[in-house]
Amino acid sequence: MFFQQIFEEKLAQYAYLIGCQRTGEAIIIDPMRDVDRYKELAMQNNLKLVAAAETHIHADYLSGLRELAEQGLTVYASDEGDKDWKYEWLMGSDYDHKLLKDGDEFSIGNIKFTTVYSPGHTPEHVSYLVTDGAATDEPMGILSGDFVFVGDVGRPDLLESAAGQKGAMKSSAKVLYQSLQRFKEMPEYLQLWPGHGAGSACGKALGAVPESTVGYEQRFNGSIRAAISEQEFVDYILDGQPEPPLYFARMKRDNKKGPKVLGEMPHPEHISVEKMIGDVRLDNAVIVDTRNRTEFMNKHIQGALLSPMNKQFNTIVGSYVNEDEDIYLIIEQDKVEEAVKDLIRIGLDNVKGYATPEQLQEFSEKGGELFTTETIDFEKAEEYLATGEANLLDVRKKSEFDEGHHPEAMNIAHTRLLERLDEVPNDKPIMVHCKSGARASAASAMLERADYAVKYIDDMVEPWLEKNNWTTAEAN
Repeated sequence: MFFQQIFEEKLAQYAYLIGCQRTGEAIIIDPMRDVDRYKELAMQNNLKLVAAAETHIHADYLSGLRELAEQGLTVYASDEGDKDWKYEWLMGSDYDHKLLKDGDEFSIGNIKFTTVYSPGHTPEHVSYLVTDGAATDEPMGILSGDFVFVGDVGRPDLLESAAGQKGAMKSSAKVLYQSLQRFKEMPEYLQLWPGHGAGSACGKALGAVPESTVGYEQRFNGSIRAAISEQEFVDYILDGQPEPPLYFARMKRDNKKGPKVLGEMPHPEHISVEKMIGDVRLDNAVIVDTRNRTEFMNKHIQGALLSPMNKQFNTIVGSYVNEDEDIYLIIEQDKVEEAVKDLIRIGLDNVKGYATPEQLQEFSEKGGELFTTETIDFEKAEEYLATGEANLLDVRKKSEFDEGHHPEAMNIAHTRLLERLDEVPNDKPIMVHCKSGARASAASAMLERADYAVKYIDDMVEPWLEKNNWTTAEAN
């Protein structure tokens, strides 16, 4: 049996290429939308990709399942859950597909996959037991998707916190508790292959180790150990879950109804800064500047968003850019392809053009108009607060905010800021901070684009809070 875990760092996502070397056939589990890389990897290992399967309707990226179905591959997906969480694009379609219930099996050559219904993270979630039929009739491992991770379990609140299904999180947590009772009865020797690792927003305490065993997670997984009783588990698993990125709701919708077929990757045009500014003004498009925050704050195009090319690129752009907006990038030439892949993975396909930081510098040197954002530290922020000259916005997660904050600060997590703009006061300049300045820099740029007067706080918050003794008790 051929087995390879494929890691996507920015979304901390694992896909799995599994092949039967006797027949030369392979399947991809939980593919992303840019599917050619899976086909190429299969070919490099003398395999042909013939099928794809998914564990659930994803919230953090667009699935590649439809892309592969469109290319004639056999696709497998869950038929469990309630009527509101079905694969609508597959039901009644002409695609070569099979919708699976608990206990259903399918094979790729000698390799057998057995469906295990494991709801809670989502109503339709399934996992797959994997059996290498060339060696045994007993499963060797489980593809657990977002059911059980290394060190955590899939968060059950997303139907409510991301998809807007009011009142769903507690009932989903109870369902997840029941699913974990079944997990606790699985053989300890089974290898566990999760859908995400550390850094994913699909859980709150995921481990960085790429795989585990069922027995290890039964004994040491903090969320599973908290499942002593249903109520204790519900309280534990819902406490401190981070606010999901704004684009999660759109991913849920599109993966359920059917992602747009991508076909070819977008090829943004290399253009001048002058043309970029003109096109943006003409088409009400958006510029995403990928330089570091210091460079951006010193000089940037008016109304540009800031999202450096790091692990947060998808999260920030996905939370600040609408799916129908055209996108222009300020980006290094050798990063363009990477950025395009990142964006199409979250359904932002309209990447129209780019210019480099060097072009932006030349534009400035020739007298082109660029803008500066006032950058301050917490000492200066205190002065503004003392005189009543500015408001204070804390864009950390609510769980961080609750551990300590300035008494006059309002809190909106940076990933939810766009949908809550009407809550941000505009009667005076707004000072924006987070823990270190990174999240606040992106939030500051977005607020400026929305015509707020912004003072960006580039400073560490914890020494400031400790110095002023704004502890949890006093802050609340």
